[in-house]
Amino acid sequence: MRKLFLVFLAVAVLNSSGVILSSLVQAAEDTKGTYVVAYYFHGTMRCPTCHKFEQYSREVIETNFKDAFVSGKLEFKVINIEDKGNERFVNDYQLYTKSLVLSLVRDGKEIKWKNLNKIWERVGNKQKFVNYVKSAVAYFLREAK
Repeated sequence: MRKLFLVFLAVAVLNSSGVILSSLVQAAEDTKGTYVVAYYFHGTMRCPTCHKFEQYSREVIETNFKDAFVSGKLEFKVINIEDKGNERFVNDYQLYTKSLVLSLVRDGKEIKWKNLNKIWERVGNKQKFVNYVKSAVAYFLREAK
């Protein structure tokens, strides 16, 4: 019990120092090897279509790539680009609207990315949307091996 308390205390101390904690997070990501991150970027104001993008994307990942998702080989992150600290994504991925971006990360460094900009054309037909995203994610996961 005392060891558990000490672990919680250490985490609390580290958490109070964002620099140390972010360094630990970066170190952990550097040791993950190769993995894929699917980012869904949106703004603060969200319309029904924006919610569909997120819903359909999450379904594709959690349903069709469950093993990769559970193992951490595939991550799904929803990011509001209007939140403080997220501005960099606009430049990094040349964003101009709501977007689904796949990122291939190897040893903590992004080596490849793709903006799946055709989600706008396919959101009206769920099966076309699913097929489009599923194909792109499968390709990126093959690259991650």
